[in-house]
Amino acid sequence: MASVFERVRDIAADKLSIEADDIKAESSFTNDLNADSLDVVELIMALEEEFSEGDTTVEISDEEAEALNTVNDVLAFLGTKGISD
Repeated sequence: MASVFERVRDIAADKLSIEADDIKAESSFTNDLNADSLDVVELIMALEEEFSEGDTTVEISDEEAEALNTVNDVLAFLGTKGISD
């Protein structure tokens, strides 16, 4: 099974129409990957869907989403929700 980083990376690559190899843990969605506000909303929704399993639903509030600026931010956030490798 893919690591959490690989899953986040692949979602970002799909939503932002970029190569997965161009995405690093320290990549900023807006500054490095050129995501606009709509891209970020779609990315957040895709992350919620990807990491919700069975009775466990991952919900990212607007306030939480504002703090998710880099791939590392997303990984740390998911860690607080008990999602890790």
